[in-house]
Amino acid sequence: MSELKWYVMYTASRSEKKVATRLREEGWEVYLPLVTELRQWSDRKKKVERPLFNGYVFVKTERNKLWECLQVPGSVKFVHFSGNHATVRDEDLDTIKRVVDTGVAVETDGSEIEPGEKVKVMGGPLQNMIGECVEKGNKDYFMIRIPGIYQNMLISVPRKFLEVLPNQVEI
Repeated sequence: MSELKWYVMYTASRSEKKVATRLREEGWEVYLPLVTELRQWSDRKKKVERPLFNGYVFVKTERNKLWECLQVPGSVKFVHFSGNHATVRDEDLDTIKRVVDTGVAVETDGSEIEPGEKVKVMGGPLQNMIGECVEKGNKDYFMIRIPGIYQNMLISVPRKFLEVLPNQVEI
């Protein structure tokens, strides 16, 4: 029997919520990280939930059952890198869940960023998390890499809450 892994499914544009719901209805274990943001229209403001990673839904399944998941309307394909299906480790999904659950403002960034200073968050809802400190524009961000999908989570954390760690600390 194959082992269960978190695979990364690519969905049709703006279909992440529908695909996640349909997969759950079919009995699949699904994770769709959503963040709440305030949107401004000409006549009102409204809080809306949007996917943290546009076009991605995480599905826990066996490799030989990926085709069954793709039968759900709105699913496009499973993400591949270098000819292999993209998978995400449980630890990385736990990190994503912890960040999303805190409600802190978070952005995603798929660009390659050279490793910066390794830091540990000393206060606030992300206390004790270890990542990298990067500068983007004129702002400092705490970055957590999600290697399975080549994405980075950038979280604005005040510099006073970051402690620089020695170089030998492994992230």
